[in-house]
Amino acid sequence: MLRYLTAGESHGICLVGILEGMPAGLRIEEKEINLDLKRRQGGFGRGERMKIESDKVKILSGVRKGLTMGSPIALLIDNKDCSIDKLPVFTNPRPGHADLAGSLKYGFVDARNVLERSSARETAMRVALGALCKELLKEFEISLISKVMMIGGETDISKMKEKINLALRAKDSVGGIFEVRAKNVPVGLGSYVHGDRRLDANLAYGVMSIPGIKAVEIGLGIGYAYIFGSKAHDVIDYSKKSGFSRFTNNAGGIEGGVSNGEDIVLRGVMKPIPTLSNPLRSIDLISKKPVKASQQRSDVCVVEAAGVVAEAVTAFELAKAFLEKFGSDSIKEIKENFKAYLKNIR
Repeated sequence: MLRYLTAGESHGICLVGILEGMPAGLRIEEKEINLDLKRRQGGFGRGERMKIESDKVKILSGVRKGLTMGSPIALLIDNKDCSIDKLPVFTNPRPGHADLAGSLKYGFVDARNVLERSSARETAMRVALGALCKELLKEFEISLISKVMMIGGETDISKMKEKINLALRAKDSVGGIFEVRAKNVPVGLGSYVHGDRRLDANLAYGVMSIPGIKAVEIGLGIGYAYIFGSKAHDVIDYSKKSGFSRFTNNAGGIEGGVSNGEDIVLRGVMKPIPTLSNPLRSIDLISKKPVKASQQRSDVCVVEAAGVVAEAVTAFELAKAFLEKFGSDSIKEIKENFKAYLKNIR
């Protein structure tokens, strides 16, 4: 089974990730991972931290002479800003962040213990792990792409930038919607037999696990609530050349928890960043008196970067379902199984 674990704090020494279950024989190059790490750091509205960090991955284990060995793959990303032990005590929790709930849960009076791990800095490692999964999917001509759909209610690119600049001038932040699309996903990934094996459920879980994501929809999503069934569902077609297909893709490539051969399309809603240059009212954890929330180094808008992270978690969930379907020991074996399956379903 494909699974991963990450460790590290926002201003700690490094981020560490372990990916277990990757088959043997897959070619891996650090430069491909670093390209996605660079994409995560981009986007209009990013903050000062991106000028400090220039993320590069180090492959510590599981790869020999550029090929996976079937053993766990360990990755490391150094933090240039590793000042965690020198940073001041933080007692003014930010509304919208994990600061207060996390401090109460674990009994902290210094919310820095919470923010250091709950920070979206952790997603850099998830992007690196997702890049490994993308390399696996590429072997089977499955590709992923993300794009920004809306920022602060605006859908035109120039107006989206204006909205971000407006938030910057107002010492505020702004959220929006991104879309992830996976192409050439074969029929049959996931299952309807148990809830935790449904592909759409696992994709929704993956995207919702990204810090700041407050809603996910697949295909037509919320749009299903406004139309009749005769307009909602995708009419089925067949040809000897291409097999089964649909005239539309309102289902977003998934029916009954199983991929149906169409593009998988999902969207995520990213809330405005809770760290504001003009902080909201809060309560001090020690004195219990009203204060301004802590002002940390942050971004104005991260919707584009969140889309890159969503690509990574989508790649992981698709790779996991793919290996469950076609085997997971070696690339050669998986390719043989995949080829035979495609022949059978035609």
